[in-house]
Amino acid sequence: MKIRNLLFVTSYPPRECGIATFAQDLVNAMNKNFAGNLNIEIAALEESGKSANVKQTPVTYSVNPFDIDNCIDFAQKINENDKIDLVCFEHEFGLYGGEYGHNLLAMLSLLDKPFVVRFHTVLPYPDLKCTKVVSLISALAAKVIVMTRSSAELLRGVYHVPADKIVHIPHGTHAHIVEDVPALKKQYQLEGKMVLSTFGLLSENKGVETAIRAMKDVVKQYPDAIYLVLGKTHPVISSREGEKYRNSLEDLVTELGLQQNVRFVNSYLSLRTLLDYLSLTDIYLFTSKDPHQAVSGTFVYAMSAGCAVISTSFVQAREMLEDGAGCLIDFNNPEQLAASALLLLGDPALRQQMSQSAIEKTRNSIWENVAIAHMSVISEALAEDKILPNLPPPYLDHVDRMTDEFGMLQFSKHDVPDPEFGYTLDDNARALIAMCIYGNELKPSSFVNSLCRKYIDFIGHCQKPSGKFLNYVDINGDFSNMNEEVNLEDANGRAVWALGYALSSHRSLPFDVVQDSLSLFRQCFNWMEALQSPRAIAFTIKGLYYFLNYKQGGRAAEILHILAAKLYNHYKDEADENWHWYESYLTYGNAVLPEAMMMAYHVTGIEGYRKTAEDSLTFLCSKTFTDSHMKVISNKTWYHKHTNQQPEDGGEQSIEVAYTMLAMNTFYNITKNKSYLEKMRLAFSWYLGNNHLKQLVYNPLTYGCYDGLEKNNINQNQGAESTVCYLIARLLMEQWNKHKYVTTKQNSLEPVRLGFN
Repeated sequence: MKIRNLLFVTSYPPRECGIATFAQDLVNAMNKNFAGNLNIEIAALEESGKSANVKQTPVTYSVNPFDIDNCIDFAQKINENDKIDLVCFEHEFGLYGGEYGHNLLAMLSLLDKPFVVRFHTVLPYPDLKCTKVVSLISALAAKVIVMTRSSAELLRGVYHVPADKIVHIPHGTHAHIVEDVPALKKQYQLEGKMVLSTFGLLSENKGVETAIRAMKDVVKQYPDAIYLVLGKTHPVISSREGEKYRNSLEDLVTELGLQQNVRFVNSYLSLRTLLDYLSLTDIYLFTSKDPHQAVSGTFVYAMSAGCAVISTSFVQAREMLEDGAGCLIDFNNPEQLAASALLLLGDPALRQQMSQSAIEKTRNSIWENVAIAHMSVISEALAEDKILPNLPPPYLDHVDRMTDEFGMLQFSKHDVPDPEFGYTLDDNARALIAMCIYGNELKPSSFVNSLCRKYIDFIGHCQKPSGKFLNYVDINGDFSNMNEEVNLEDANGRAVWALGYALSSHRSLPFDVVQDSLSLFRQCFNWMEALQSPRAIAFTIKGLYYFLNYKQGGRAAEILHILAAKLYNHYKDEADENWHWYESYLTYGNAVLPEAMMMAYHVTGIEGYRKTAEDSLTFLCSKTFTDSHMKVISNKTWYHKHTNQQPEDGGEQSIEVAYTMLAMNTFYNITKNKSYLEKMRLAFSWYLGNNHLKQLVYNPLTYGCYDGLEKNNINQNQGAESTVCYLIARLLMEQWNKHKYVTTKQNSLEPVRLGFN
């Protein structure tokens, strides 16, 4: 695979400025997610009047943007370097010399390499010179990146940049999970305090005096409230006027008698320390004086940490807080700030609501998502296929979190298990399958075996003397009334699939788990033949197929033959020239139907089953795959026969992706047709941001999976179904990695008959 060589032209640490930190975070995220596919180097922009820093990896170039001749020489060096594929420029007017950073334009006009540029600031009322510089830079660039919708609108409306050249990628954020905030407050000597904070390099434009004046009214009602001013003075300000501004703030604190309620942390904070401070903050105060400021990293970092935010009404704040996700106040208005702070301090529920809203609004901008969005832009600029992120590790953290001593809970509120709705057989059956795959593909462990034990016990709890199963169990272990209100055939079939899969995995499971699986499975022979639901039949065929890997012949083979004929007849009754399916609609878990049909062919060798399996899978793929990504059937409308409906965005769920991958894996194992491997890889990329939102659907922080991909957002809950299906899909990629090295193709199908002499 070709490695893409990128050069970022930007300020970069050890330089202390917001863009330097931004660039470092972006480069780190891209290296982490696309390791082995990228080589990133840095051309560090020098500061005005200062000598160049010593070059340290990844910095390989140094540019003096205030020297026009140096800018021209740099462009020539880049042109001569055949290894550089694309250049990425970070643009801020103060970073480059010349009027409105005109030196950058001189550099770009000589550059032969394709490049993208990010405007950190887009001025809303530019003069003619500014308009010309920004418009010319945009005209030369392959793509122009901005971080707010307002900036994109300004580029279109004011600077006349074509809409198809502009890409909106939000400022990246670090998600930092802290479970014990009181302990963290104690660690930072803030025990029992209500904490308000502001962070960033200090300058007069920060407007910190507004917050300090507001604290005078706040402490009258909340004497234990404390305001933290986090960060050292901006180095440009410090070199020009020393600590004049900070000293004035400290004098104001003394004047107002707030020495016990305002604390200055005068240092350049490490990322870890900064995220700790934000995690213990009850209310974040953003008091910038600049109404035209386009974006603030400090602002979005605070939201991502779950802070309730009070902010002056600058561009990004209006976009992010417009629907009550925080409080907007006028500029230089300590009275409004104090009133908002008192409202939030007196209403913990409102603070919590704002905190949750802030997290939801920024989860799409975690650095992993931002890295994926940038790779999409880079691939488009180079006119190349998308590079997909590297496979995440198959950790079991959220599976463990969702599993208590009785079994796997059904739902969660975000990443917190919600016991209110209890458990289902469905989820515990799928969880057993996932753990068996984990043991087969990676390695068995006492922890994985203990989870298998729980899930088998739960399945046993749900089995009635008749051999059939109930599905819905409340938190007390009692069966709920839901079992009498819905058809349970699918749930029963799913249990058979899980038990059969456990038996086929007997070499990696403890003996007692295998024996219990066998005992439960045998009791199912009593009712299998009577199944009518096509999906229940398909699940049961899968269970029987795997059982035959454990023990050939006998009753299992007979029932599989009967059920396969039933499923085949469902297809014959429903299919026509344009509708190659078993029902008059496509709903959920669709791929299990052609997969079961192919398994039936593998056992029986009946050619009609093979053709039906292949035709129906091809039909399903025509409805769920584009050339570049998987498009899951929406659960808002499903897909019905005799309609010409267009696929709807949203309502896409993890289960459909995992079941599709299971089917592709089965089809490849039986046919050795590598096209199924490509579909399998493409399906998994849905989790990695190859979807209509270009966002991760799995959660890299919790190792769970979000419950759904909606039209404009991700459903932030991480319940059992989505998480277990993601884990199954991720473990199937271990199979894919093994398969991809197979170099021979089998064009003919030679059935391996299981259970027939």
